[in-house]
Amino acid sequence: MWRAALVFYQLLALGRPLRAQDNVPATAITPQNCSLECIRQGGPGCEYCRVNRDDVKKDLGLNSIKAFGSCIPWPCFELLGKEDPEICQHYVQAPKDVKVELVHEPNPTYDTIVVSWKPSYYGIAFLRGFQVSLQALGGSSVACQLFLFQSNLSLTASHAQRVYKSDPFPGLCLGCQYAVTVMALPVPERWENFYQSKIFSTRSCSEKNGLEQCKKDWYPKHVTVKQEGTNVTVTFNLAPPNLGIKSYFSQCYGDSKMNYTDIRPTSSQNKTYHSYQINDLREGTNYTCEIAANEVDAVRKLFSVYVRPFPKDASQPCVTASLAMMLPLCLAGLILLMVFLAAITKTRPTPQMRRCDLKPDIIKQHQENDTHEEVVPLHGNKLTTPRLLICYSSHDGPAHVKAVMQLGAFIQQHMATQVCLDLWDSLGIAEEGRMTWHCRQIRESDFVLVICSRGLNHRPEPPEPDANEEGVEVSMELDFGNNIFCSDAAVRLIVEEVGQAKARGLDLSKYMAAIFDYSEEADIPTELRLVSPYMLTSDLPLLFSHLHGVALHRPGGYLKIKHISEEGFTKVPAGAALQNAIYEAGLEMRAKMLRSVEG
Repeated sequence: MWRAALVFYQLLALGRPLRAQDNVPATAITPQNCSLECIRQGGPGCEYCRVNRDDVKKDLGLNSIKAFGSCIPWPCFELLGKEDPEICQHYVQAPKDVKVELVHEPNPTYDTIVVSWKPSYYGIAFLRGFQVSLQALGGSSVACQLFLFQSNLSLTASHAQRVYKSDPFPGLCLGCQYAVTVMALPVPERWENFYQSKIFSTRSCSEKNGLEQCKKDWYPKHVTVKQEGTNVTVTFNLAPPNLGIKSYFSQCYGDSKMNYTDIRPTSSQNKTYHSYQINDLREGTNYTCEIAANEVDAVRKLFSVYVRPFPKDASQPCVTASLAMMLPLCLAGLILLMVFLAAITKTRPTPQMRRCDLKPDIIKQHQENDTHEEVVPLHGNKLTTPRLLICYSSHDGPAHVKAVMQLGAFIQQHMATQVCLDLWDSLGIAEEGRMTWHCRQIRESDFVLVICSRGLNHRPEPPEPDANEEGVEVSMELDFGNNIFCSDAAVRLIVEEVGQAKARGLDLSKYMAAIFDYSEEADIPTELRLVSPYMLTSDLPLLFSHLHGVALHRPGGYLKIKHISEEGFTKVPAGAALQNAIYEAGLEMRAKMLRSVEG
């Protein structure tokens, strides 16, 4: 009996280390300062190291772009695989549990974040490091960090519970959207599941600094309404003096009318609250009102006003008596008039009645023309959002590229569509190559939208290498030229796809063409005139209808989507930015045409 107990006790003692190993606490691992020599030789204190631009420049002899930090294509092969290429040829699964943490930032106009993640169980023994990139959605700012393990380190499955952290990413604008991507190293050529992405938003100004410190986000919190007779008085709290807001406005909607009130408080009065009167309101009517600071894109405070009917004075006795005397006289006169008209009608010959055959289809057509407009809500019952690839030409200058980028941001934020744009996926293009990336996106996207412009008909020539002693500057120029060439080549590829689909009698609804208001219909290539054309921004509702397959009109009503109509899209920040970008691109295009005419 005691032998069995002893064996059980030994098994229990052996099992404790195994269970303790499975339950390793998720401790956070932060980057260390160490050199590439320490990483390659596996020295002490080089377990999880950050690699900076100076290390890359010293080891490889090239000066990387500052925005990309120390990130380079194929970092494992370039920095670790020269002595032993086999360590960079294994498959490693993408990291998991990617999280974004806000850290303290003393500057009130920016935010700072730190990214954390856990490595995957699969292929963890071959894991050599991580690459973390951050990109602003709708913008061109990019930041990237590279972290490597020492060469002789081999992680076990228990290390998958560890939490690894990046260095801080400072200088992020408030109220902006970013995409962070964590990539596991190494990355073989034919391997897709090697990175994990997460989209997040930074805090707004009011969330970080408080409403009283943010001019753009401030709005009156306390609004009271008081009625005295037919006069309606509204009292609200004023903005703090440090914001510099001098005037306000109020709008009330009701009885199919809009009542506007300009409010300019005087400095001699109370600096905390201000009262104003709303005039010309109809009694017994409910009004929906809003008040805000007289600033661009100011937040508006909504409140309701009900104008109670004011009881009027009773009529005087003399007026009542006179009305009582006049009523019988009016009735007598009315009876005499009716008798007179009846006598005249009898003396006249009875006219011959003619039958008038009214066509029922004319009556039905008249009734159908009198349709009433109504707002039909759109229910998002689709399981997945459509995927849209936007292609364009880079020959019309940076202002045109900015307009395309703002259009993609607006469609993704307000048209329930996943937008694919080469400006937003620099990491994927670096891994696959620009033409391979475009071919895959054309194949996998539900729709393809080509932004046509004057430069689209320009046939670019691939740049020829030029020998120069300043190798870094020349290589950067060559890369930029290749980017332009590949972007236009992708557009040509789409044109050929449309021509082949038309020749085979296939459906062309996947492809669309669009122009901004500073371009002309002649800028659309001949082959793309076979697909649906759109003028932006006036055709935004039609573009939404094409993407989601919904009809804008039906008998007796029309579909109206908020923030997409021609007059309503500028009310949101993304729409205002799109309109401003199109305006600036139009100015640049006209200036370029004038220079070409003068030359």
